[in-house]
Amino acid sequence: MKAVQYRRIGAAPEVVEIPEPEPGPGQVLLKVTAAGVCHSDIAVMGWPRVPFPLPLTLGHEGAGTVAALGDGVTGLEVGEPVAVYGPWGCGTCARCARGEENYCPRAAALGVHPPGLGAPGAIAEYLLVDDPRHLVPLGDLDPVTSVPLTDAGLTPYHAIKRALPVLVPGSAAVVIGTGGLGHVAIQLLRALSPARVIALDVTEAKLELARKVGAHETVLSDADAAATVRELTGGLGAQAVFDFVGAPPTVALATAVAGVEAEVALVGIGGGVARFGFGGIAYDAAVRVPYWGSRAELIEVLDLARAGAVDVHVETYGIDDAPTAYERLHAGQVNGRAVILPGR
Repeated sequence: MKAVQYRRIGAAPEVVEIPEPEPGPGQVLLKVTAAGVCHSDIAVMGWPRVPFPLPLTLGHEGAGTVAALGDGVTGLEVGEPVAVYGPWGCGTCARCARGEENYCPRAAALGVHPPGLGAPGAIAEYLLVDDPRHLVPLGDLDPVTSVPLTDAGLTPYHAIKRALPVLVPGSAAVVIGTGGLGHVAIQLLRALSPARVIALDVTEAKLELARKVGAHETVLSDADAAATVRELTGGLGAQAVFDFVGAPPTVALATAVAGVEAEVALVGIGGGVARFGFGGIAYDAAVRVPYWGSRAELIEVLDLARAGAVDVHVETYGIDDAPTAYERLHAGQVNGRAVILPGR
């Protein structure tokens, strides 16, 4: 089968032919219908060392149809459309029992990795899933527009849920970075809260997408951005700030525009570190570093999509064009989410 792999440190991803996997006891084999391309993949490919063996089949956002069931698997039928819950955990600890495998404390020690981030990923014709609990029914949802919700929807949803108590009428929420995760976050904020949504990015094309999906205000992320946001909020700052870039300049911006008792979520993995202390941020503000989300939250995000509250803007590519999708994403040319269709 064809797969897109990261094969050597510092090299570009390649389309290769590898054997089709077979499900063992308790496993599920999916025929992949759609797989998302994420900045996290680019971050991994930029590391001087990776904590798992190469070559690695990429893709931690996956959707497909059940192709085969391993011995002992029940509750699924061949041909059933499903989405993959990505942050795999040990399955037995208290966090995993609550469906919070994204915060499993044992996964790393046990060598349990998400698909595409240690385990073979979804940018391939077939994907082997370790346990049926990591699959969520898609029903009649379009897999192409739904597959980004497994990360680009789940991750901002998890961050936003923590901030909902402060997003009261008259409040403001700031979204920094309006790409794959950010443009979904804007829609989630509009669906879940009465907050005024202020979106920031570095290009007018991305801000146009932000306006299209519901941002009340858009601000070019430049040297004057913090002052502009302060002006838009009457000098008070925002009650919630979501940084989907996480680079040093955006982290500094996130803390600069946070108001008193604000919730600040640093979601992006751009290497920035917040200056957090007396005089470094507004009084009683909280800075969090959320990671992905729970299985229950993924079900909730998919239900929001069924209700029409979330519509992911996607660019589609055949599997042979996946390296081009990564090039475009790295260059900041993808407006929304890039999705690979292995069957095309």
